[in-house]
Amino acid sequence: MSGIQTSLWMFTVVLRRFQNKWKSYRHRFVPWVVFNLSKNEKTLRNVTERSKDKLVPDEEVSRSLLTLFRALFRSHGFHQRQFQTPFMPQLTSEAEQVGGDPVCGQDAMLQTLGFCIERKPSTLPFAGTGVFVTKGFVPKGATVAMYPGTVYQPYEPILLQSIRNPFVFRCIDGILVDGNDKGISRMVFKSCSGRDRIGPFLTSDTSWLTDTPQNPLAVGQYVNNCSDERPANVCYQEYDLPDKFPIELHQYLPNVNYSQGTQRRLRCVVLVSLRDISAGEELFSNYYTIVH
Repeated sequence: MSGIQTSLWMFTVVLRRFQNKWKSYRHRFVPWVVFNLSKNEKTLRNVTERSKDKLVPDEEVSRSLLTLFRALFRSHGFHQRQFQTPFMPQLTSEAEQVGGDPVCGQDAMLQTLGFCIERKPSTLPFAGTGVFVTKGFVPKGATVAMYPGTVYQPYEPILLQSIRNPFVFRCIDGILVDGNDKGISRMVFKSCSGRDRIGPFLTSDTSWLTDTPQNPLAVGQYVNNCSDERPANVCYQEYDLPDKFPIELHQYLPNVNYSQGTQRRLRCVVLVSLRDISAGEELFSNYYTIVH
């Protein structure tokens, strides 16, 4: 084989690897999604301003999260009592958050929300992992999942973390949520979570970085975008954590601010169902665009 033939062969191999990687990556790559979805208005949800992106009121989102988190808190009560002191609220220790109990989390979800979701291979070709409703029934307007990750204000640095990272979600106001559970992103989240802990107790959930998150909603970063053939059944909704959210339930929040001194409330992103969803269906999301 000549030198030219060898070079062409190597180029072909590299090109094929890139094409296979891109077919999976593009389903979460924002510029590609926006460009392609703009061709099909059915995949876009238009909003006139930030306050109009709410499919359901924030109070309803809070109610769903509190219901699930309280059930998780009760189910973890035996372990929490071991760490409780007269001067500390019942918070989960860092050691406990290596990984959650998937059976416990799924049971709590089914009992409180009426459905379960899990990560499985997507039905979309080359899309990798997806999220499915595995049990129960999801009514329209339900909080189906949370988008975990480190929260960056528009002025904060995220260049290194964003390289080859298909899990960076951009909110309407420019806030970014890095939902990558590997590499630099993983290290940043664990560092920020440890920084904000109260003594030995964490006030955010690091178990979403594992295969068994203790908060079963914290898999929203694996929900694939819709297509012409697979219409959206969920949509993203921004949700700022209320100041009155119980401190003992912060341990189930899969989000943390990049900067400790951030003055605004913690930004969370949830996925809300656009219609009734039955067990066995995969979740597909759409993107919103601001209409002036």
